[in-house]
Amino acid sequence: MDPATGRVRLTLPTRAALRPALAWAESKRAWIDAQQARLPQARPFAPGETIPVGDATLQIVWDAAAGRSPLREGDALRCGGPLERVPARVERWLRGESLAVLSAETQRTAARAAVTVSQVAIGDPRGRWGSCTATGAIRYSWRLILAPSFVLRATVAHEVAHRLHMDHSPAFHAAVARLLEADPAPARAWLRAHGAALHWYGRASGS
Repeated sequence: MDPATGRVRLTLPTRAALRPALAWAESKRAWIDAQQARLPQARPFAPGETIPVGDATLQIVWDAAAGRSPLREGDALRCGGPLERVPARVERWLRGESLAVLSAETQRTAARAAVTVSQVAIGDPRGRWGSCTATGAIRYSWRLILAPSFVLRATVAHEVAHRLHMDHSPAFHAAVARLLEADPAPARAWLRAHGAALHWYGRASGS
């Protein structure tokens, strides 16, 4: 069961017969139902819904007469234009906010590490929160903007530390802690406990 998507995957040995495997999976229906019941709830980007942005919580407010580009006003994210376009506009705003925050934090952390970062980009991967290439390009999940700021900062420190050590050696982990100026363990624990739920933001109920 993939907690980020809610999909059930059955892996078979090479040349295994499909029919008995599917029958076996059906015999596990109670387990599948129990796992699905534990999945995070879908959190659509719809008027009246709230979304975490760093350490704040914003409520999506729709006003047809307002500008089409979402505007943050205190604890509200105000969005105008056609109602059916609100989810796409909110996600686009979150992606822009994520890129801006992650770019600034990456540059600050890279300066502390005395390393260069050739590019900062965002995507929506299911399996990782960040990656760093040997050329210094760092790519993050845009959904980190939905996590507490200490989680975002720890992820940035992790990726920038790869500019010093392209491995996960003791020296690498020491560099992460040094750049973060804190223990990264709480951030890792938060992502293990709550990371899957971040993938359910922007998803319509029942999807």
